[in-house]
Order: sequence, then C-alpha cells, then structure tokens
Amino acid sequence: MGMRVSCLQENLARGLNIVSRAVSVRTPLPVLANVLLATDNGRLRLAATNLEMSITAWIGASVEEDGALTVPARTLSDLVNTLSPERVDLEVAVRTNALHLACGATTATIKGIDAYEFPPIPEPSDEDDRLKIPADVLKEAIGMVTFAASRDDSRPILTGVSVSYQSNLLTLAAADGFRLSVREIPLETDFYESFTFVVPARALSELARISSDDEEEIEMILPRDRSQVLFHMKDVDLVSRLIDGVFPDYRQIIPRDAATRTVVYTADFLRACKRADIFAREANNTVRLSIEPREGMAGIMRVRAQASEKGENEVILDASIEGEPIEIAFNVRYLIEVLSVIRNDQVVLKTSRPDKPGVLQPLGDEHFTHVVMPMHISR
Repeated sequence: MGMRVSCLQENLARGLNIVSRAVSVRTPLPVLANVLLATDNGRLRLAATNLEMSITAWIGASVEEDGALTVPARTLSDLVNTLSPERVDLEVAVRTNALHLACGATTATIKGIDAYEFPPIPEPSDEDDRLKIPADVLKEAIGMVTFAASRDDSRPILTGVSVSYQSNLLTLAAADGFRLSVREIPLETDFYESFTFVVPARALSELARISSDDEEEIEMILPRDRSQVLFHMKDVDLVSRLIDGVFPDYRQIIPRDAATRTVVYTADFLRACKRADIFAREANNTVRLSIEPREGMAGIMRVRAQASEKGENEVILDASIEGEPIEIAFNVRYLIEVLSVIRNDQVVLKTSRPDKPGVLQPLGDEHFTHVVMPMHISR
C-alpha cells in the first residue's frame, strides 16, 4: 500500500491554492508541473517548485499510512475546487503511481509521477541566520516597493528587491530606472549581523499574498551560502533563489535638497491623477503639476493633462507650499501607483528643478521614500 490520508476539502483547496503559484507553467520537466503530496508527522505536506521559487504548505489531516506522490497541480486543484465541503480521502497506488480520491459521491483517479523525481526543497538548518519580522509590517512594506521593480529581464538585478539589514533596520528597495521605492522597517531584535541580498520581486509579492491575516510574524532564514532565502510562517514556507549581482547604490539617487516642498492630501492627489490619466493616456501618460505658492504657506497645485485628440482637464488642489513655484511633469501611472500604497492622510512632494527627480514621502513617516524621474515637457 502507499499513502492513505484524509482531510477536509476546504483545507486541501486552500493549501493547493497557496502552493500552486510556484508550479512551473511551461516546463520540459513534467514533474515541475506537479504538486507533491506527502505525509509529514501526522499532517499532509503540499509542495510546488519552479526551481526559482518553492512553496510548501502543511494542512491538518488524518494519516493512516505514510507515503508521497506528485500529481498534475492544475488537474488536482481544479477537481478539489469543485468538490463539496466535506471529507476527502486520498490513497496512492504505488505500483501505478496513481492517486485515488474520494469525496462524497465523487471518485477520481489522477495519474502521477514518483515523488523521488521531485526536486528536493531546501529546508532550514539550525546554523542558519534567522530574523523575525512582524507579518503585517513586512506585508505592507512589500506592497510599498515591489511595484517599482523592473518587469524587463534585460537587467535581471532590477527585477529584484534589495533586502538589507543593519543595526535593527531592515530596508527593502526596488527601482526600474524611472523610479525608486525604499521602505525601512525598524525591528526590535537582538540580531546583530548585517546582510544584503536581492530577491526576485515576484517571490516577495507571493509571500505577501500567502501570509495569512492571523500570521503574527514571518521568520526570514538565510542559509550560510546565501544562494537563497527562506521565509517561514505557521503552516507555510516559501524559498526563493537570490539574484546574483550588485544592486545599484540607490542612496545616491535620492535628492538631498529640495527647492520646493509641497504637502497635499493623499486621497485628493490620487483622485486628481486618476482623472488626469483619462487624458494622459493619449499623451505619453504625461501629467503636469504646477505648484504655486501663495502668501504664508497656503498655495495650490494644479494637476493637468492634455491630449491633442481628446482634450484636457485640470484639478486644483489646496496645498501647503514652502519654497519656489515650479512646473514639473511626471508619468501619471507612476504617481497613481505610489499614491495607492501610501496610507497616511497627507503626502509631501519635494522638487528642485523640472529636470530633476521628485521625492514623495508620507507626511510624518521618514521610513518611506519614493523617487520618481520627471518627464521632459516641451514649452
């Protein structure tokens, strides 16, 4: 006999949903399109890998006999998602490498591949460095930087997120040549070493997606050889390879001085940009900001877009402005993306010249910095 195990349909469906994002879609190796099912200390372990990222999830189960098998991930997920929410019995026929599944009045047989052919998934060892991070803080930080990573593989290092740690400060940074997003996470920890590595942005996005809402902390585990990083949660592990190479020194991109400092309400600015986007689509996504100080600190910021075919629009926002008047243009999509992740009521825009980058920061939060390159506007 092979593996015999039963579990609840909803737990199996949730576990498969978590790991399936690591399944290889187009692969010459059939086993990489499969999910591994294995008994593990009285639980059922599900695992998938595309050789760059692996996800493992453990679910509660009643194990009658230990064993393991890999079966096509898509077939199993699609089937389990249609089953009624009751007990699912799984049994492996060893000779034929087939998985028999029974749930209510439904039975099915799925042909699999021997578990020995599945690539070994790295597991943490006691020697590895470990850093505990509050889960909600890490999830938020991931959302604040990954969108700025490059989607273009011609410079692989920029498709990653730089993760560095020094004296109780963990810093995530991503840049694609047009913008830079930096989020610092102050930690209460007695971890005293420092490190820096680059992890694919996609792996971090997956980590944020699969960490459950009741997760308290995520443990980041760094193997000695530093070729990969492992994130450990209550019932889920995610392992990602690291990207070779040196991340650009982004500190020097952040402008030190600002001739103009403009404070506006985040939600108003975001709405104005979404309106501008309707017209900016036709015009290279260009939005023009005219920053006009008045007496005292009061002033206005005009948010304008115009398209030769479609027309134009303008939104006028109240703003607290210190410094010089300026007109500067940005890609409106970039503004929308960063304003969408800022939770604070107000945002600070620092500018120096129309041809120099702008800096956006949440008012009262020094731990997030976003730098965006200006667009050239013909006068």
